[in-house]
Amino acid sequence: MDRNQIIGIVLILGMLLGYQLLMPKPAPEKQPEQEKVTSAASPAAVKQPEQALDSAATRKLYGDFAAAATGQSQDIVVENPDLRITFSTQGGRVKEVLLKNYKTFDQKPLVLINEQSSEMVLELPTNRGKVNIEKLFFETTASPQSSVQGNAQTVTFKLALSPTESIEQTYTIPAKGYIVDYDLKLNGLDNQLTNNDIRFLWQDKMRQFENDMDENRKSATINYLSADENFDGLTEGASDQEATLEEPVKWFTIKHKYFLAGFISESGPFKKAVFKTVVNPNDTQTVKTAIADVLIPMADVKSGKGNYRFYFGPNDYQLLDEVAPEFDRNVYLGYAFLKPVNKYFFVPVFNLLEKFISNYGLLIIALVVFVKLLLTPLTYRSYVSMAKMRVLGPEVNAIREKVGDDMAKQQQETMKLYQQVGVSPLSGCIPVLATMPVLMALFFLFPNLIELRQKEFLWSTDLSTYDSIIRFPFAIPFLGSHLSLFTVIMTLSSLGYAYYNNQMTPAQPNSPINMKAMSYVFPVMFMFVMNSFPAGLAFYYFVSNVVTIAQQLLIRKFVDEDKIKAVLEENRKKFAKGDVKKSKFQDLLQRSLQQAEEAKKQAEEAKKRAKKQ
Repeated sequence: MDRNQIIGIVLILGMLLGYQLLMPKPAPEKQPEQEKVTSAASPAAVKQPEQALDSAATRKLYGDFAAAATGQSQDIVVENPDLRITFSTQGGRVKEVLLKNYKTFDQKPLVLINEQSSEMVLELPTNRGKVNIEKLFFETTASPQSSVQGNAQTVTFKLALSPTESIEQTYTIPAKGYIVDYDLKLNGLDNQLTNNDIRFLWQDKMRQFENDMDENRKSATINYLSADENFDGLTEGASDQEATLEEPVKWFTIKHKYFLAGFISESGPFKKAVFKTVVNPNDTQTVKTAIADVLIPMADVKSGKGNYRFYFGPNDYQLLDEVAPEFDRNVYLGYAFLKPVNKYFFVPVFNLLEKFISNYGLLIIALVVFVKLLLTPLTYRSYVSMAKMRVLGPEVNAIREKVGDDMAKQQQETMKLYQQVGVSPLSGCIPVLATMPVLMALFFLFPNLIELRQKEFLWSTDLSTYDSIIRFPFAIPFLGSHLSLFTVIMTLSSLGYAYYNNQMTPAQPNSPINMKAMSYVFPVMFMFVMNSFPAGLAFYYFVSNVVTIAQQLLIRKFVDEDKIKAVLEENRKKFAKGDVKKSKFQDLLQRSLQQAEEAKKQAEEAKKRAKKQ
């Protein structure tokens, strides 16, 4: 890299940094959280101060259900090894969910939802108007505190208007796991209810479970599956999103980075749905406010088909497949062409290694070695191709000296040389390109692997997020307010690999782009990208660079460049005798060269005729 190139790169980086520092940013509109939520959801979804109602007001508001509008709420706590769920007799609802096997980033109990953060509204269409049964008081025979032993345990809440008229809500808590079945029955209420659909509204002020609020907000969203098996979701990011769906929906989830709260229909799909996420940048406690507003078909509930499921648990690919169709797509595995690599290779291999290796840093090293062993044939072919190019280097340089600055002539003569000795210029690129899906697949997989969450290795206390050796009192553009040591050593290893690779790669002095110089620039630029990514991913890339260098040093011992030179000379002799059968690529290459040569001759003849005239 000469002085001008260095100056150019420094100036470009300086311009980018200067733009970030000097350009004024528009101040965000200040909007109180209460105002934003009110505009996003109906008034029924927003908690209002409880006020005592007299009998006339109660009768007017709740109609035939007025007798159940007053009472004393009681908590019912049921737990299994994975969940502790608190129900309330007011509404017969889920009041709180604690995930027993997980902690927040600051080592507090991980409460997925609670009364302060989450509210569910279930509106029945009655002849006197809509009634939110979550405000009514139910009865139950369940014990106030119990643990699921052996078989699944059911908790039933009943609101009886008469011996033949009642609302029943039944929850079934499994002996283990995170799926809670929910059955809704309306018994003998045809005279009180209309045929309009039941409205289910779920508003959740999503709590912060991971250390990086920005990354939390980027990942938090609402996903859903339509009745025609089309998986979709609100756009991830730090801005407000909204989607109004006319088609039915089978399920939806309120998705955190590593955890889910979902509602699934076991019978007919939900009708018209509205999904929203609202972000208040001034709220340092709430990641996003998620709002799901769907219609439950009244006909299904009246006919005894009001069967649903809640999922309260980790966003773990291995667990989600059994919840509902396509439910495992809540774990993002990358673009469509990368998803099979993660789904059918990396996820199974990762989980297989988990059975034998408990330390996740060592597991990542084992994963690198395993992948590199599988890719050894491609690596070997790539190295041999580079060795052939190095052997031909003196002849390529001689061609350049012979033809001078005529780039077209240089290319033609060089391609003729490759054709004579049986070398394809693409043979070294294809093996390298074949390994790219592996690196890209991991780039999307590691940030979504809950298995790495809060797993310690070396100085990192959590491989699922960045490790921070230096905290800056201000944010550096593109880098952030911290520096990750794993990212630094990954960058150093990438620079070391670039240096080693440049020593093995033939020089291209007439190339318009100095690729050897750029090979040092890209790792530095990538460092800014990776600084906020999981430490586990940076460590994987670091180990991968080290193993690749060791692998090529080992291959180098088995590759004799003198033998390669002899083979190329033998190919040259066969080509001269016409004994070599041309491949389709070589035949295409020869025709292209002939066409280029003819076009050049025609252009020269046209110039000569123009001068004579």
